[in-house]
Amino acid sequence: MISERVIPDASSLEGWRKSSYSGGSNGSCLEVIDGYVTGVPVRDSKDPQGPAIVCGRVAWASFVAFAAGCEA
Repeated sequence: MISERVIPDASSLEGWRKSSYSGGSNGSCLEVIDGYVTGVPVRDSKDPQGPAIVCGRVAWASFVAFAAGCEA
């Protein structure tokens, strides 16, 4: 279980997938991990060994709803 809000090396976690709301152009993608009780780990796909943040589920759902409303 993840208790931290920042994971210094995101590659230490398994199960990353491209977020369904992530843009597909030039490899600029957010990757997330499903199934963590404490939140949703999020990382930049261009920097898999870089840090990841762990968003609370309500915060992540709010972000996704906002991003979905911003589609051009």
